[in-house]
Amino acid sequence: MSTTFDDADLSFDDDDGDVVPSNDVAATREYHPVNISSDAFWDQDAPVREKVYAQLRATAPVTWQPALETTVVPDPDDPGFWAVVKHEHITEISQHNDVFVSSYGVMADMLPSMFLEMAMSFLAMDNPQHDKIRKLVSAAFTPKQIRKIENDIAARAHRIVSAVADRDEIDFVADIARHLPIEMYGDMFGIPEDRLVAVGHAADEITAWADPELLAGRDPAEVQTEAALFIHDLAEELVADRRENPKNDLVTNLVQAEVDGEKLTDFEIGAVMTLFSVAATDTTRHTTSFAVKALTDFPEQRAWLWEDFEGRINQSIEEFLRWGSVVLTFRRTAVAEYELGGQQILPGDKVVMMYGSGNWDTEVFDNPDTFDLTRSPNPHVVFGGGGVHYCLGNQLAKSMMRSLFRELHQQMPDFVAGEPKLMRTNFMRGVLEMPFYPHGRK
Repeated sequence: MSTTFDDADLSFDDDDGDVVPSNDVAATREYHPVNISSDAFWDQDAPVREKVYAQLRATAPVTWQPALETTVVPDPDDPGFWAVVKHEHITEISQHNDVFVSSYGVMADMLPSMFLEMAMSFLAMDNPQHDKIRKLVSAAFTPKQIRKIENDIAARAHRIVSAVADRDEIDFVADIARHLPIEMYGDMFGIPEDRLVAVGHAADEITAWADPELLAGRDPAEVQTEAALFIHDLAEELVADRRENPKNDLVTNLVQAEVDGEKLTDFEIGAVMTLFSVAATDTTRHTTSFAVKALTDFPEQRAWLWEDFEGRINQSIEEFLRWGSVVLTFRRTAVAEYELGGQQILPGDKVVMMYGSGNWDTEVFDNPDTFDLTRSPNPHVVFGGGGVHYCLGNQLAKSMMRSLFRELHQQMPDFVAGEPKLMRTNFMRGVLEMPFYPHGRK
């Protein structure tokens, strides 16, 4: 049940000067005693955080939390946010985009406004703008279009795995997992091959803002903005070329497209490219890395998959996705009163969806701490809980994983993955590096 608000309910501006709903109640609420805003909480890996989430799901599924302890752009007036940990509430928020909107920001962290403009594109838009921009891009991600490029995906996966198949030890992330997603991103946007390494580095920098090792003492706001600027500069080059020399790629489609009779600006096209530099690359790389580690740790599951790879890989990928739960959080802002999990959400309140918790909800998943490739149904929220922001690239991600694991099955079925070195952020559960033995430990 929601209640809309009128102009009298609007009271403060965000960094871009847009009116943001607010309320005076938020500043007087008591914070829940279980604090999941601290750096110490986010420094832990998912299995440790899950113990806290399980407690909250059972006793307080929607809790008022203080603002994150460390943010890129600190806001001393930030009253906090609602933490949402149950599967049913995550899907409820996702499917009520009229109440829980994205245009005031989608990250739990407070990031530079310039970066958000440069990097979020339609991810941080609401309708009707969201649908207009998303439709321009969506044609490249339909199941029909993905089927057209599956042979190319398969050929690339074969080449990538073959290149290291005769080695005794590699870094799985650097030598296998990162290559296919960035190559397919380059193909879709028509990025020259000699620029892909630099683009991949920029994508890494965009998601590095809360990891002290990746930042190495640098200012996180500067790191993010410089990385986004790099991709925007590349986008300008590509846009200028495609106006003179159209090609069969997404940049050409965006250059030629019109929204309400108007062309997209170079900046808008650059924002789409920046968004997909992460959305189309990092998430698949990390999910693949967690999956090979799980297949090492649960050998009976690998044996089951290997027995009938083609018949079982599609179902297995759903568990790969749930198990990795790479995207940790997304937030929305309420623009209407709404009751959620027994709590009254007011206009201006931020709500942060904890996807990892939702994917371990025992009301939805039996024995969620078991890696089970036979799990069915598997209604994970890895791609979101439905609604207009459901992940556009989900079919592409699954196709890449299908081809990559087919090659691992055929070329190095006895692989062993070592212990991963993890990113430490509140947005993405990522693998920085992981020792990998293609034919088992010698």
